[in-house]
Amino acid sequence: MQKKCRVIAVTAPSGAGKTTIIKYLLNKFPALTFSVSATTRAPREGEINGKDYHFLPKEVFLEKIKNNEFLEWEEVYEGLFYGSLKSEVIKNCDSGKITLFDVDVHGAMNIKSHYGEEAFVLFVKPPSLEILIKRLTNRQTEDISSIEKRVARMKYEMSFETKFDHDLLNDELKTARTEAEKIISDFLKKS
Repeated sequence: MQKKCRVIAVTAPSGAGKTTIIKYLLNKFPALTFSVSATTRAPREGEINGKDYHFLPKEVFLEKIKNNEFLEWEEVYEGLFYGSLKSEVIKNCDSGKITLFDVDVHGAMNIKSHYGEEAFVLFVKPPSLEILIKRLTNRQTEDISSIEKRVARMKYEMSFETKFDHDLLNDELKTARTEAEKIISDFLKKS
């Protein structure tokens, strides 16, 4: 029988600040370990395979789907897949760690469905769609077409805000980090 695992998922539209908050939480809580997601997208400058993502060719990703190797996966944009490998969670659980996921809204729903009360899902929301678009544009990592696709997806993802355990407004980063720390601390204290 598989060991019972507690997990935390953080989800948000692109540019809402979830990655920054996740990095903060990982530094604050030694019991947490990051679940390295798999993706078919190309690495961005400075990203390291196996640390930032498991960068997989589309054919390999699809084979892993066929073999039921993912806890959750999603074709986020046409031909662009992301997913959480079951092997990552099992490895973390076996070492006594609580897995922290950085996932889209569907991934978060799947994780919550799979782990039930052992999972906590935090939704990070931006102060407004306009600010979210500005943050994404300021990254300068994508072209206009890609940003337009992300904006359409952001609007959709914002509709999931009430479906998770807690939502966190990221209007001012310092305040958002402090609130995230308290929220996660409360979850970790529960037995």
